[in-house]
Amino acid sequence: HLVSLQKLVKTGENGWSLAELVHAVVLLAHYHALASFVFGSGINPEIDLDATNSFRETPINSSCVCDLANDNILKDASLTSSSPGTTDSVSELEELMERMKRLQEEKEEEEASQEEMATRFEKEKKESLLVASGVEHAHFNHCSFEDEVFQMSDVSRYVEDPSFGYKDFARRGEDHLPTFRAQDYSWEDHGFSLVNRLYSDIGYHLDDKFRVVYNLTYNTMATHEGVDTTMLRRALFNYVHCMFGIRYDDYDYGEVNQLFERSLKVYIKTVTCYPERTTRRMYDSYWRQFKHSEKVHVNLLLMEARMQAELLYALRAITRYIT
Repeated sequence: HLVSLQKLVKTGENGWSLAELVHAVVLLAHYHALASFVFGSGINPEIDLDATNSFRETPINSSCVCDLANDNILKDASLTSSSPGTTDSVSELEELMERMKRLQEEKEEEEASQEEMATRFEKEKKESLLVASGVEHAHFNHCSFEDEVFQMSDVSRYVEDPSFGYKDFARRGEDHLPTFRAQDYSWEDHGFSLVNRLYSDIGYHLDDKFRVVYNLTYNTMATHEGVDTTMLRRALFNYVHCMFGIRYDDYDYGEVNQLFERSLKVYIKTVTCYPERTTRRMYDSYWRQFKHSEKVHVNLLLMEARMQAELLYALRAITRYIT
């Protein structure tokens, strides 16, 4: 990446200044993250199409035998409608509440050692590479999300290289995956000051945005009120960073496996890394008792975590170039 930076900021008539480079990085990171929110919330920006403001109808592989009633009416489906509630989804909510309570009690009794937390991070990082990859098969009503055949976005015809997109930070099967330690380079201690110095005051605006979304809560979980959702919000934010190889030494990544079902992990990976592939069925499959407003909050957290992860890598590269 240093070579790419050197080519951009080389001296001469066509060279970029560091301020211009940071400006471009912020715009790109914002655009990429916003795509996650737009597609994750089922918004179709093409207002002149019949399927506007709803999830795109997606053809399904014939080998999938599950009930796809929701997917069959995607053109008319709106996120203002209620998700189907079942006794299973009610028990799912109660189980999640119980797991949160148990995790909090265990944390108060005895914290995991640094070695154990490092091991759990490595395990979660490796597993995140397999999510939605077809290597592991997640079954929902007897079929997998990976069975879906995704359409290329309509805008691909205007793109020079339609195949260009997200790639995992490491190859699957590698024994030693790279880790970006937040202790060595974090937004609060490093990225904020650098971006503020090179792009006046934007650091304050970005920091406000990160903090507002991270701390936003109505203290509700579906039908439950007065709930401290800090554990869930932190797990969502840190899991996105984990998928990008970013580790926080003070976080126990074992909580992620305790709190997140497979369907939610598939949704997070898809929305964060392949947003154009998001379907209504993925959206409906996780936390089925939660309100749409709560799921939109999930999308906001994923968006900001995605943006911060991209900024951290880019700003760290710029810092290394400067020094």
